[in-house]
Amino acid sequence: MKFDEWEGFNAGKWQKEIDVRSFIQKNYTPYEGDSSFLASATDKTKKLWNEVLDLYKKEKASEGGVLDIDTKTISTIASHNAGYIDKDLEEIVGLQTDAPLKRAIMPFGGIRIVEKSCEAYGRKVDEETAKIFHGARKTHNDGVFDVYTPDVRAARSSHLLTGLPDGYGRGRIIGDYRRVALYGVDKLIEDRKHYIDLLDKDCFTEELIREREEFAEQIRALEALKVMASKYGYDISKPAKNAKEAVQWLYFGYLAAIKDQNGAAMSIGRTSTFLDIYFERDLKNGILTEEDVQEIMDHFVMKLRLVRFLRTPEYNELFSGDPVWVTESIGGMGIDGRTLITKNSFRVLHTLETLGPAPEPNLTVLWSTRLPKGFKEYTANLSIKTSSIQYENDDLMRRFWGDDYGIACCVSAMRIGKQMQFFGARANLAKTLLYAINGGRDEKSGKQITPRFLPITSEYLNYDEVMEKFDVMMDYVAKIYIKALNAIHYMHDKYSYEAIEMALHDKDILRTMACGIAGLSVAADSLSAIKYAKVKVIRDETGLATDYEITGDFPKYGNDDDRVDQIAIDLIKTFIGKLQKHATYKNSKHTLSVLTITSNVVYGKATGNTPDGRKAGEPFGPGANPLHGRDVNGALAVMNTIAKLPYEFSEDRYFLYLLYHT
Repeated sequence: MKFDEWEGFNAGKWQKEIDVRSFIQKNYTPYEGDSSFLASATDKTKKLWNEVLDLYKKEKASEGGVLDIDTKTISTIASHNAGYIDKDLEEIVGLQTDAPLKRAIMPFGGIRIVEKSCEAYGRKVDEETAKIFHGARKTHNDGVFDVYTPDVRAARSSHLLTGLPDGYGRGRIIGDYRRVALYGVDKLIEDRKHYIDLLDKDCFTEELIREREEFAEQIRALEALKVMASKYGYDISKPAKNAKEAVQWLYFGYLAAIKDQNGAAMSIGRTSTFLDIYFERDLKNGILTEEDVQEIMDHFVMKLRLVRFLRTPEYNELFSGDPVWVTESIGGMGIDGRTLITKNSFRVLHTLETLGPAPEPNLTVLWSTRLPKGFKEYTANLSIKTSSIQYENDDLMRRFWGDDYGIACCVSAMRIGKQMQFFGARANLAKTLLYAINGGRDEKSGKQITPRFLPITSEYLNYDEVMEKFDVMMDYVAKIYIKALNAIHYMHDKYSYEAIEMALHDKDILRTMACGIAGLSVAADSLSAIKYAKVKVIRDETGLATDYEITGDFPKYGNDDDRVDQIAIDLIKTFIGKLQKHATYKNSKHTLSVLTITSNVVYGKATGNTPDGRKAGEPFGPGANPLHGRDVNGALAVMNTIAKLPYEFSEDRYFLYLLYHT
């Protein structure tokens, strides 16, 4: 491959095959200085941002905080006409619909979810659109509930399995949007066509047929991407020829993804160092000034702050807000020892000053002890000022995923363009323990949810007996959990396939089945209480254990006490081992997330009194954190507890405590 647009770049493997990492390694300029070079917001940026702030005010004042909904147009990559905030001011263009903050309907995931969302905000889905999706076009949600078995349905209804992506987009797939800028869409289409040619064999298996169809869908999505860009007056068939085009081309790729999918998390990847290569070239050639570069980045981030999806109030309650998780992964170290910090790493974070603090995009610093001092000082000070930066441990994850990974949602590391995740929500481990005690009956409703197991009938809980029954119940939960996830992801691929995101991946990728657990610290503390104190069971007239009385003290998770911390470690190892016994869709690799984030509130509402003294309805500890108030030995003790959890057994785990408490 050779394009005139690549003039001035160092040659490498990236010119012979699609390999963005090779391009970055051959061309980026590490920066070890401080933030003194940064430019302030331009007058154009200030004026445009004030218009956005006015839109935010109108949105907040609207019913349910939703400014507008297009209830007729089925959102696809090229479905809407061009939309602008202020066309004369915008350096980077493109909106999900034809107007800022207008939300789109995406019924391929499920028409009833769309209808419920519209009704919640005083709207109604267009009659013809509703008719199509109720009668003529099957959805992902329809397919999932066609195949769900009674045991899965019961576990879902009781919140033993919770947050399953069977009624919303799974998300957690990061397209390599940088490829659009570096190679242009025509080269990406040519690449997909080559893959289809390779899938022509005498033994025409079901797997081969499916792959050919998926690649055909990807080609159609790439063609639609060109159509969408043309509506804004751009031809993105060829590579970007300058920095502004590189940002615009990359953003068009991401915009196509969010016009096509309402995912649980729609991360943008790891773009800032890649874009710095273009900025450095244009700065060197006198095409741009530092003020120009910051303006482009400000307008890019402004667009990311406008991302909105139409969701039900229950969904927003589950995630405690109206989240998108447009995660941008910043910095880190290269495996060759060079820092991946560039001037653009500073610029993207500087938007928290030029535009002010914001939760979106989710700016995530890949932290290493070896990051340049100037960058560490800048991010630390900015964190104090804005509380808007997330940190992930690059020194840990780089060993597993190399130096071109990104964070999907706020959690999972994956190599960009070479890996995807089947998001799995989570199993409620605290509730699983209560089911073990009650023989599979739900502690709140009294219903028999699992097959009948012998309940514990003694007045006081015996640790060995509880662990024996808990182990059996975890076997059962692991089995039905994988059944549910296999059904969900089979149907998602069939009825709501992420064609544009997958078009920006390699042909052969690693797939992970990202399972999760909620209530780790509650389960660990409960087992600790049973082991080290005396726990008396309080039962109702039917024999259902509904409450517990604790005599004596017990070690509590979050205080750097190996007695209880080891229980948590063992639970993680045990549960992932049980999950690994069951075959997964597309032979995906089992991973485990020790995650609840803000959803700890919702999961707590669904769970009754637990043997650790936590009362029914009280929130779980978020992430891998202790229950609120249980940590009495300070932040260092909490971090020491969390650090003991083995990453190799919980590759999706998320240390929320470090984000909010340091």
